[in-house]
Amino acid sequence: MKFKLLFKTISYGIMHFCVAVAVAYGITRDFKMALEIGIIEPIIQTVLFSAHDYLWERNKVDRS
Repeated sequence: MKFKLLFKTISYGIMHFCVAVAVAYGITRDFKMALEIGIIEPIIQTVLFSAHDYLWERNKVDRS
């Protein structure tokens, strides 16, 4: 179960990074700036997603 969550979190982070960079590039038309902008938000979001998913699953098990 933990490896599945880890893989899910990593794949989500990669996808999120790609989307963030693409959106930032679309707005700025500057690839370097898009990378700089795009890397900050997905890192924070991935960590928070992992914590959220862990707490969600833990809460689901406790209620069963």
